[in-house]
Amino acid sequence: MKDEMTLQELQNSVDEWIKTFGVRYFNELTNMTLLTEEVGELARVVARKFGEQSSKISDLDASLEEEMADVLWVLVCMANQTGVNLTEAIQKSFEKKTKRDAERHKNNLKLK
Repeated sequence: MKDEMTLQELQNSVDEWIKTFGVRYFNELTNMTLLTEEVGELARVVARKFGEQSSKISDLDASLEEEMADVLWVLVCMANQTGVNLTEAIQKSFEKKTKRDAERHKNNLKLK
């Protein structure tokens, strides 16, 4: 695996891994459930690392990076199985946010 990759390369790599080791993609509903589970695990790490929540011994090995990667993995699986090109999707998202929020955040006194 190379140090850096494009979103398309990531989608291709996940697809190749699934076809080689995963047999097939889980169905969309299962993956949505798994994504929710992974986001919950990420939230647990964030709550304990940056929030006021006390950690248990079982939380000490939790990794922010690992949980973020797990969320990304399932999201890429969902994109692949539903035909979403994440490169195009994120470009459209930037365009939408730029048009909608060009001045909104700059003018928000709470952010200054």
